[in-house]
Order: sequence, then structure tokens, then C-alpha cells
Amino acid sequence: MVDDFDVVVVGGGINGTGLARDLAGRGWRVLLAERDDLASHTSSASTKLVHGGLRYLETYDFSLVRKALQEREVLLKSAPHLIQPLRFVLPHAPHLRPAWMIRIGLFLYDHLARRELLPGSHGLRLAGSVYGAPLKPEFTRGFVYSDGWVDDARLVVLNAQDAKARGAEVLTRCAVTQAVRGTDGWQVTLQNGRRLRARALVNAAGPWAERFLCDHTRNAAGQPLPSRGLRLVKGSHIVVNQRFTHDHAYIFQNADGRIIFAIPYQERFTLIGTTDVELPEHEDPPARATIAEDEIAYLCEQASRYLAQPVQPADVLWTYAGVRPLLDEGGSASAVTRDYLLEADADGGAPLLNVWGGKLTTYRKLAEDGATQIGELLGDARKAWTAGTTLPGGDLGSHGVNIEAFAAELQAAHQGRPGVRRIARAYGSKARELLAAPTGTEIAPGLFESELHHLVEGEWATNAEDVLWRRSKLGLHCTAEQRDAVANWFKAGA
Repeated sequence: MVDDFDVVVVGGGINGTGLARDLAGRGWRVLLAERDDLASHTSSASTKLVHGGLRYLETYDFSLVRKALQEREVLLKSAPHLIQPLRFVLPHAPHLRPAWMIRIGLFLYDHLARRELLPGSHGLRLAGSVYGAPLKPEFTRGFVYSDGWVDDARLVVLNAQDAKARGAEVLTRCAVTQAVRGTDGWQVTLQNGRRLRARALVNAAGPWAERFLCDHTRNAAGQPLPSRGLRLVKGSHIVVNQRFTHDHAYIFQNADGRIIFAIPYQERFTLIGTTDVELPEHEDPPARATIAEDEIAYLCEQASRYLAQPVQPADVLWTYAGVRPLLDEGGSASAVTRDYLLEADADGGAPLLNVWGGKLTTYRKLAEDGATQIGELLGDARKAWTAGTTLPGGDLGSHGVNIEAFAAELQAAHQGRPGVRRIARAYGSKARELLAAPTGTEIAPGLFESELHHLVEGEWATNAEDVLWRRSKLGLHCTAEQRDAVANWFKAGA
């Protein structure tokens, strides 16, 4: 038996789920296939920012910055439980960039796109300020500007949920093993042996997009489809105990021309990153990217140039790393554009859309552009719809985009229940239904069976790692014994 679809999407990261959602919302019959868990690689390994990319102004990538700033506003409204405003402090290091240059850059950052939700930038006297207290005394002045924070892995899950709600079929841990291109469609085979017929194919495999074309696609003559070279750049992060108690983040300028962020994380921690380590040309991305010792040393050294309390490798509690697929334009890895390229092609047979590059902030626009191109290739350019639509849980009613007010309302209604604020921020308006259900046994602190059943039945979670490190970051807050308790719950049959 062969199942028919209009579009098969390969890849369950932010671009793949965003495209599946947009296409399903336009009425196309969509199947998404991901070989691992949703957001199991690059899309859960970001710096957790929705931002225009202040540093891209130095490389004159104004188009990308403007597009990202526009999308920042759209995303802040679409999922206010997962995406919140975040103010950044930029300590001034005169020997790296003069103050006038920073002021011009921040003026452009404030005005390249319309701002409705975020305040503008301004200068700041650090001496005697709560924002200067965690820094070395030599940093006496700085600047403050706005961007956004995001729970990246949950953003991917929300897009998959919305795609499914709009009719898409979403498969995890089910790779596409072969896709053969004909003149009027694709013959697709899945890892489980299931066969599909699709009018169009979307390659959104991220760092594996080039490898997917080479290894798993064929034309009618049995030859692999042509591909494009990507630059694969590993970005790594470290998490340490909280280095400051205020709610602003820091952006630190490095002597090597790069920048790193120090961000309040999970209430008790500070997230520091990222690195830019280019993988050797023609080397496949690792199945699981990991941080190297010299990257840990680099992040500790750069953060310690600014922070009064030094960061030592021994202070690192957790690390994560991901591989970013970037367009190959030459130059250093940190200077390569983070913009995306959509290559739509029907000359060799049935329509194919390859997704190259991209960044988290512009995923919705990428999906909108890609879905429009697919529609045009299928002879029916249907109307775009996602710009003004909330993601699941994003409608907070009278609270608008104020997730803290919404969380306070739920806490008042569920006094004595642990973890209500976390649940409100993770699930938004969907938290009401979850909190109303019988809790069952508490498997780990604040994690009850009712939530685990929801994650299994409604969010494609199949093991403890999915829950503790992607659907949440409870793994940071749990002891080894508590993490084992969650793993044992899954082993017992979920």
C-alpha cells in the first residue's frame, strides 16, 4: 500500500516543523519525517535568543538584521509563554570599539524595523549600578538594548503540534531512507518500510541537508541529485551557577572580534556562549555534537575578562553543542551570513525545495517563503497565514503577552501545587487543562505522571532525555537519582 501526500518534509528541526505547519495551514496534505527526536540537534542547541543579530551590522548584513528584527516582533506575539523580552547590557571596552560606533550601531538596531513591544537602547553608567556590580570595576560605562529569549526546543514542538492540528502527519524516529524523483511525483520510502507518494519534497535536514541529497535521493535514472556545499560550524555553550541576580543579560566583546553572551538561565544558572568552530570540509556532522576542552577554556577565559567572579572550567555544570549549517561564502566562520537560501527546483521532475542555512529568529519567514514557492510549483499559490496567528498556548487572553501575570493567576488558582510557574511558561494557555487533570504520582520534583502522559501522547516524547533536556530543562534541577526515576518511569511502559 502506498499513501499519498502533497508534500513530504524531511527534518524535524525548526525549519522543517515551521514548513510543515505553514503548508498544512494552507490545506496541503503534509507528512513530516524526522529520524531522531524533534529538535534533537541544532534546533535545541542555540543560544536561546530571538534577536536581530547586532554583530551582523559590522558585516553590513543589513537585510538579514532588518528581516530578523521584523520577525522578532512577530514571534514575541505568537508565543509569549516561550518567547519573552530580554534586555542586554553591553559593557564598553574602548580598545575594542569606540563609543560612537556602538551608538550608531544601536541607533540602527532600534530603527531598522518597527518596535512595538521592546524599549529602545540607551547609555548606562555601570559604576554603582546593579548591572555593573557583577563586572570588574574597570568597566564604568556601557549600553543597554533589547532582544528576546526563547525556549528553542519547545518552539519546535509547538510548530509540530500546530502542524498536526492542521492535518499534517508528524513522524519522529522514522528516517526517509529513499526518495526517487519522477516526472509527476516522488516515491518515498521510510525507515519502517512504509511507502509514500508525494507531489513535492522538502529537504530541511539542516546540517545533513547535503548528505541527505547524496545518500537518499535519486532521479529516475538512479543518480543522486546535485547538492550545494555547506559550511558546518559548531557552536558550544556552558552553564554555570548564577553569576548575577538581576534579569538582564550581558554581551561581551572579545579581543578576537567575536562576542559571547552571558544570559540568566533557568532561574539559578548563567548560560555562556557561543563558540564558532568550523568542521573540516567534507566531514559529516557528528551524530551528537559535543564541546571540546579548548572551547570550555575559551568561554571561561572570555567571560572572566568581564565578570568580577572568574569562571573556571571546574565551575561548569552542563554543556551543549550544535552544528549550524551556513552558506559557504568564504571568510571566517563568525562572519558568514546566518541568512537562508531556498532553492526550489522542478526542472528535473517533481518539485524539490532545498533549505540551506537560516537562523532560529527567521524560521517563520523562511517557512512562509518556502510554502509559497512550493505552492507555485504545484500550480496553486495559496495565501500566507502565519504572521498574525499564535502558536499553541500563545493566546493568554486578557494578559496579552504578559506571561508573568498569567503565571501568577495560575499560581493563585493552584496554591500548594509545585511547578505551576514552570508549567505556565512551558504550556501557556494549555497549562489550564494540564493543571486540571489528576496529577498521579510525582516522579521527580514538580514533575507528575499527568505531565509525562501529556508529553508522551501530545509531544512525541519517548524517553527521559526528551523530557528532561528538550521538552524541559528539568535535568539541570534534578539529582542523578531523580533523573533515573524519570528514566525508570519510561522503562516501566510509560
